[in-house]
Amino acid sequence: QLVESGGGLVQPGESLTLSCAASGMFIDKHSMRWYRQAPGKQRELVAEMPLTGPINYAESVKGRFTSSRDNSKNTAYLQMNSLKPEDTAVYFCYAVHTWGKGTLVAVSP
Repeated sequence: QLVESGGGLVQPGESLTLSCAASGMFIDKHSMRWYRQAPGKQRELVAEMPLTGPINYAESVKGRFTSSRDNSKNTAYLQMNSLKPEDTAVYFCYAVHTWGKGTLVAVSP
């Protein structure tokens, strides 16, 4: 099971950190991904954390978002800086064919 948290309503330019707490799996054994789905749009990949090697980011978030994991807490994170209105979406984490239910991020003046 994956459970996201940390979403909310923020103004443009502000920051948020999302968490993805895992149970029933150990994240240090799996690649993990962050996706988002904006209203009326398809779900898109935001960040992919392989077990080894560099983390891959969507072009739209490069330089602003940072994905990480804390294996001791079995939790992944998505640090989001300089948020823009177009970042508004429900954010999901994904690992081992399992989706979380998502957390809403709304960016509005």
